[in-house]
Amino acid sequence: MTHTMKLAAVAVAALAATPALALEVSKTLTVDAPPAKVWQVVGDFCGIGQWHPAVEKCAPSMKDSKSLRTLSLKGGGTIVEEQLARDDKKMDYGYTILESPLPVSDYKSTLAVMPSGSGSKLVWSGSFKAKGAPDAKAEEVIGGIYEAGLKGIAEKAK
Repeated sequence: MTHTMKLAAVAVAALAATPALALEVSKTLTVDAPPAKVWQVVGDFCGIGQWHPAVEKCAPSMKDSKSLRTLSLKGGGTIVEEQLARDDKKMDYGYTILESPLPVSDYKSTLAVMPSGSGSKLVWSGSFKAKGAPDAKAEEVIGGIYEAGLKGIAEKAK
């Protein structure tokens, strides 16, 4: 093996051993409703079953004093999520995905409501790694979930 080939092999091995960097997606939407009204729609961790168009139903549960939700998706499939943090005063909560058919791993997300003029600004952001799909596809899937959800919240908060 030549010196150049050895260097190339070392470089490839180093790249393969480097952990994938987390991807980030954030979507925002301004809603013409006061923050308290929007938080009434968003604030219930299992309320997603009432406003997200892809979720057929949400079943809340507890495990080791942690809030979980099992989302039954329209068209089949389930997602199990755990609430990591919640602040009713700041109007936000954070969660992670425990089980899912989505092309992501190490997923953590925050959904927040904040004042914006006479209405509210919704911010849904997350970080994750792609799993079984290219980065761009994972970002597209999560971005689509956020956009559909924010539109659903806006409709429900009217």
